[in-house]
Amino acid sequence: MTRHLVLDGVGKRYGDISAIGSVSLKIEPREFMAVVGPSGCGKSTLLQIAAGLVPASRGKVTLDGTAIAGPPPSVVYLFQQYSRSLLPWRTVLANVAFAIEHRGLPRAEVRDRAMHHIARVGLEKFAEKYPWQLSGGMQQRVAIARALTAEPRVLMMDEPFSSVDALTRLDLQALIQEIWISQPMTVLLVTHDVDEAVYLADRIAVLTHRPSEVAEVIAVGLDRPRDAIATRGQKRFLELRQHLLSSLLRRPDAA
Repeated sequence: MTRHLVLDGVGKRYGDISAIGSVSLKIEPREFMAVVGPSGCGKSTLLQIAAGLVPASRGKVTLDGTAIAGPPPSVVYLFQQYSRSLLPWRTVLANVAFAIEHRGLPRAEVRDRAMHHIARVGLEKFAEKYPWQLSGGMQQRVAIARALTAEPRVLMMDEPFSSVDALTRLDLQALIQEIWISQPMTVLLVTHDVDEAVYLADRIAVLTHRPSEVAEVIAVGLDRPRDAIATRGQKRFLELRQHLLSSLLRRPDAA
């Protein structure tokens, strides 16, 4: 059986520097996989390669058996710097509708779909506001709503909550979990936040220091839905958190 999203021996070089050695991962349909690793190991670059935004120097990425040579229409990439991905001259509604305006749908349908997802992220009262009138957390909700409006089969997220405060981050994590449970899609998340990876993911891929390879892939094994507070107090959560932190803090020469 063909796997859903496959990274097969993916590597990346920049001149004489090997950023990614060889990374192989297999992600199943509707799976939520997180990727963690030491700072500078190429996590974001790996995600960009998986999304078809950056070419690999070696190896390949396939989606349902088809090689990815550019951004597939069924894949949506949620950038870390959400404020730069929003169009400041467009309202919230217009930003979200932008995801499907090119599909030739009736204007009323475009608006209805956009408003549906704006409501899902709790911003229906702010549909006519502009991004610069919103808080950072609200702007990220707009970016999430726009991604969902495109109805992706695969959602790729690059440290999507790193620029917001701790409480907003917890709120957005809970929102993503709720949406993922209710909307069929595969999620590939790159994060530096170990707690976030354990809370959200089905499995966690741990990368080594540069040139990065996959050190291990861990099955999280926590029941869903997960609670923002109670789940973080469970024995399994704490064990995984300690294991991941120990792995990531280990110096390369101590391995």
